[in-house]
Amino acid sequence: MRHAIALLLTLLTSCLVATTVQAQVALPTSSSAAETAEPVELTSPEAVREMVAQMSDDQVRQMLLERLDAVAQTEAAENAAQLTFSERLTDTWEAFYTPVLDAVGLLPTLFVKQGEAFSNFATAFGITGIFTLIGLTLIALAAGYAAERVVLAICKRRDQGLGTPDSASLRSTLGFLVRRLWREVLGLVVFYVVTRTVGQFLLTLDQIAIAAPAVLNMIMIPRFAAALSRFALAPKQPDYRLVSIDDAWAAFFHRHFVTLALVVGFGFFLMGFNIRFGVPLSETRIGFWFSLALHLYIIAIAWYGKEGLTKMMLGTDPDRTAFDAQVAHAYPIFAICASAVTWIIANIVAGYGYFGLLITAPHLKTMFWLLMTPLIDTAIRGLVRHLQPPMIGEGPIAEQAYKSNKRSLIRIGRVLALGSIVLIIANAWNINLSDVGASDGGSAIAGNIIEFIVVAAFGYVVYELVSLWINRRLTREITSEVTSDQEAGEGGGAGGSRLATVLPLVLMAAQAAIATIFGLLAVGSLGIDITPLLAGAGILGLAIGFGAQKLVTDIVSGIFFLVDDAFRVGEYVDVGGTMGSVEKISIRSMQLRHHRGNVHTIPYGSVEKVTNFSRDWVIMKLMFTVPFDTDPNRVKKIFKKIGAEMLEDPLFKDDFLEPFKSQGVFQFDDVGIVMRGKFMAKPGTQFTIRKEIYNRVRNEFKANGIEFARREVRVEIPGMEDIESLEENEKAAVQAAASSAVDQHIAEQQAAAAAKK
Repeated sequence: MRHAIALLLTLLTSCLVATTVQAQVALPTSSSAAETAEPVELTSPEAVREMVAQMSDDQVRQMLLERLDAVAQTEAAENAAQLTFSERLTDTWEAFYTPVLDAVGLLPTLFVKQGEAFSNFATAFGITGIFTLIGLTLIALAAGYAAERVVLAICKRRDQGLGTPDSASLRSTLGFLVRRLWREVLGLVVFYVVTRTVGQFLLTLDQIAIAAPAVLNMIMIPRFAAALSRFALAPKQPDYRLVSIDDAWAAFFHRHFVTLALVVGFGFFLMGFNIRFGVPLSETRIGFWFSLALHLYIIAIAWYGKEGLTKMMLGTDPDRTAFDAQVAHAYPIFAICASAVTWIIANIVAGYGYFGLLITAPHLKTMFWLLMTPLIDTAIRGLVRHLQPPMIGEGPIAEQAYKSNKRSLIRIGRVLALGSIVLIIANAWNINLSDVGASDGGSAIAGNIIEFIVVAAFGYVVYELVSLWINRRLTREITSEVTSDQEAGEGGGAGGSRLATVLPLVLMAAQAAIATIFGLLAVGSLGIDITPLLAGAGILGLAIGFGAQKLVTDIVSGIFFLVDDAFRVGEYVDVGGTMGSVEKISIRSMQLRHHRGNVHTIPYGSVEKVTNFSRDWVIMKLMFTVPFDTDPNRVKKIFKKIGAEMLEDPLFKDDFLEPFKSQGVFQFDDVGIVMRGKFMAKPGTQFTIRKEIYNRVRNEFKANGIEFARREVRVEIPGMEDIESLEENEKAAVQAAASSAVDQHIAEQQAAAAAKK
């Protein structure tokens, strides 16, 4: 990897690359000829020469390139209307390979011309002048560096009073990184101002014309890039790193990011140097080789750093989706393809002769923002993770809504970031999207596509905002959870709130409406007449109304059931003999999960009556049979004691609405006295409470010498006190009578159990 990068850097140095694209373009100037030159009446050749004499070389080149671009664009616009698609494709191919052939053809003269530029520089300044220039420049740099260190020491001493930042807090981490970036930028500003001031006293104007671009491009640009890289990557401080990569990858990307900035700065300087000393860029095509080497360098970084880029895109969010993982693994390939495509586009633009457009290096700006994608995405996810309000409610619905909220915020942030990047890149290429959208003729298709994308993006943001609003309400709801009783096969659990039941349906309806409306608007923006689609939808609605009356009945019945609040998700209900917990509802039907696992789907139209076992509270009555000789008052005291003890038990006290107490003697049967007790509890907790009451009653009865009544079969034969004295036939009669009584008792128990079900 290092050998490949060193080879690329050697290629860059040997070719004396510059920072613009294809080339052969001058450095950007701060003002045009029209802004600085005095207005002159161009009535004669002398007037023209006088105007040109008042302009600098850069201004003349800028005006010439702008004029050439205007002429080329006019000719291209006139010819484009007469060209077929195949002819345009042929012209584009020719525009691509022509600069390549020209650059290859001029490659033998590249080093010769570069040597000529250095020779002209040596002739103009002389050996003594060159050493004088270098020495005075170093003195100015030393003065600027000393001033920078003093300012940094003062700022650092002031920041020490703020204490050590908390790396676990996003606010504290960002505060630390922003303060450090501010110090570095302030130091660079002081360094540049002092260096420039000292240089103006020490250097002549001709010397400043060489030293100033060198300091600006080869020192200021790389150092500023290093400050930005330290802010995002923190190569030596993993606790304050904003991206999720280890130290090795942070150092790798920091090193190569600064190297890219150094190469770019060197190129800017070299381009101006060659032009100043009589070597036009068109004679060397050095810009082509620089652009090629620069994009190959970016491709090499993306290829060798693909693991780090993937980790950076994945982040540390535990709720990331499968789509996020796919994007993270595909991003290095995207970066490689983007670099190659950007180079091709810039080469085609140069082939068409739009050199004025390439002066501002739009291809480099494009690559910068595309390579910033992982940092932007990481920033979006980090902000969402730290700014998302906590989940107030409980249960699976609230948890699912909370995660959906995070994904909605991330997707909204990505759409906005993507839109901003597209606008920045379009502006870099001097493309006015609003003008393209309003264009006619051959560009109408492009305008329709842009309008389609804008409408679709706006609709998607509205879609996510509505989802976000509803899900935020759901995160506050207390929804039902599966209790230990339900896991054990018991029914009757508590249900969720009314909003937790209705809002998911509202969300589905709103999402369907938004998708339909903006889908039709987006299709219409492509120039397609949506009137037939609307007419077809109306006919389909009529067909459904006439041919699916049962469906309409189900939907209307469901609406009224929901309005009446007859059931909620999680509640245990009985619908016409079918029992279970409401697991899912839709606009047409409801699904009941029986406590044994069966799932019943019931259309609303077939529901005549709903019995809800989980609404607000539940009363459970327990019966205990004791022998006839038991004192009922003792049993009542035992029940009261158990109820008081359970109200003090932290495991059960919050589940009671009324304590367990005795209801006295319920009835007498042929076994003993039936004593009844009852309690009121929250739905879903009654079975656990019942089990505990059974255990405590048994223990208290045993401690107080009270036995539970047992069913006995007594056969009394007058005069017979000893069963051993019975004959065999008499013993058989006794056994048959006892067996009949036992069978009758078992049948009664089975009938009672079936009635409970």
